[in-house]
Amino acid sequence: MKICIIYHSYSGITRGIAERLKASCGGDLLEVKPRKDYNTLTAYTLGCRKAMNREADPVYPDSIDVSSYDLIVIGTPVWAWKATPVTNGAIAALKGCEGKSAVIFVTCGGKPGETVTVLKETLSAKGVRVVGEKIFVKNDAGDPKKVEDLASIIKSAGNTG
Repeated sequence: MKICIIYHSYSGITRGIAERLKASCGGDLLEVKPRKDYNTLTAYTLGCRKAMNREADPVYPDSIDVSSYDLIVIGTPVWAWKATPVTNGAIAALKGCEGKSAVIFVTCGGKPGETVTVLKETLSAKGVRVVGEKIFVKNDAGDPKKVEDLASIIKSAGNTG
């Protein structure tokens, strides 16, 4: 099973989970970055407003071809109870994703709000079927058992997808 782990990480928490997933499940890591970086002020003002409105940032890479992968894993921080504009840009940049399965994970300090629901809708509109999900709240990201739970979801998805 060939896995592509696509993620955006502002503070490093989502990146840490993505790296542990690669170590556990294998696959290729792809960190998506905004064309224009956020700083502390713009992340919590402009970034959160864009997240609330489900806007997509221009990202690097501007095209993400997943046609050669069996499973897509997408990780995002939660900003204003939604996926970050960078993650929205990554999903918009997906190519060759029709008919693929995906597992999503989100990291947040509190409640994830509509993040998972919106990600499922957005991916479904691109022809991607979400077959698993995991929410990491506060200290969950540092809990090896929680990360291994996500790795098990990914491994199971690869065996059935």
